[in-house]
Amino acid sequence: MSEGLSLKKRWIEKRKRDQFYKKARELGYKSRAAFKLKEIQRRFKIIKAGYRVLDLGAAPGGWVQVSLEHVKPDGSVVGVDIKDLKIVDPNFIYIKGDVKEENTLTRILSIHSQYDVVLSDLSPNLTGIWSLDHERQIDLCYEALNISSKVLRRGGSLVLKVFDGPRSREFAEACKSRFKKFYRIKPKASRKKSSEMYFVCLVFKG
Repeated sequence: MSEGLSLKKRWIEKRKRDQFYKKARELGYKSRAAFKLKEIQRRFKIIKAGYRVLDLGAAPGGWVQVSLEHVKPDGSVVGVDIKDLKIVDPNFIYIKGDVKEENTLTRILSIHSQYDVVLSDLSPNLTGIWSLDHERQIDLCYEALNISSKVLRRGGSLVLKVFDGPRSREFAEACKSRFKKFYRIKPKASRKKSSEMYFVCLVFKG
């Protein structure tokens, strides 16, 4: 590929990303990540009216907003993050906490004893050292998987962001051992050059 074509391709990809950003602003979503969950929801229909959804790594709130659109009028969304998250909605409850701390799980279960869906968009503070970032992100994925095993109802669903790499296959096997159906997906709103992908785990075995 010539340098000219390469630059044009990068420009096109950047423009596509900007379109998601602009569309998020136009529609009032707090992040372009909202469109990642929207695509997953269109394909798998994991969130339904009346559902109880747990969103780990919820800030800045794009996934919370999309989840709220589907759980109303009688469902609820519980968001967890170490960062501040300001969404005012009667169907939303925010927990400021670290998923690695036992007290956070206690607080999650104090709101609902069981959840229908667990979402995890957890990401570590990135160092720019890919191997280290991958290790830390997979560790967070295991935290989310362990939490989901304690809070999900039988038949429930789990969606996780994963940085693809040496440990992602190992983690995929851990997911498959706890769910009957497993899918990998890279939403259109994800950057193509990014190692980011999503694992969609359906029908929790309990």
